[in-house]
Amino acid sequence: MSTTQPIRKVEEIEALKNYFLQDKPNLRNYAMVCLGINSALRISDLLSLSWGDVYDFKHDRFQRHITIIEGKTSKLTHNALNANAVQALTLYKASLPNVNETDFLFPGRGGKKALSRFQAYRILHDAGEDLQFETGLSCHSLRKTFGYHAWKMGVQPAVLMNIFNHSSFQITKRYLGIDQDDIDQVFLDVNL
Repeated sequence: MSTTQPIRKVEEIEALKNYFLQDKPNLRNYAMVCLGINSALRISDLLSLSWGDVYDFKHDRFQRHITIIEGKTSKLTHNALNANAVQALTLYKASLPNVNETDFLFPGRGGKKALSRFQAYRILHDAGEDLQFETGLSCHSLRKTFGYHAWKMGVQPAVLMNIFNHSSFQITKRYLGIDQDDIDQVFLDVNL
């Protein structure tokens, strides 16, 4: 059994987003990818979101944070919605005839139930295959991609441990897929 890997190349992240925006247009899937890689939510929490979790219907604007009780940990979490996530959600919302705050953000085929984890996996896996990514995509790739790129941008390990609710940096390091290529790059970049 292989371990899910993050999407390490920014070009591949853009290719995945464009796949659902232009190549095989599906704004629900586009928004799911954008929110998934920008929110660090587990797929189960992402798929259980309703429009009310991301949009303030009273003030007609997107929320500043997604505030939920995580399914796995039962901990309250506040994840800020960044500009890319809001942009994707704005496009998605504009494509829908009308949405209510109790509607699932990412509905399945009938519209009454949330997209299933299996359907989300198939959507991502098939896109990764079509785009010929070196490592296969899974639902967990989205969350790991957020962490990997946050780490590459210099986010402190303690902050990532907190975001992911990990008990040690060893777990976070393994989770992020920090590999020998990343370690080698440190030595090449320092180059004193």
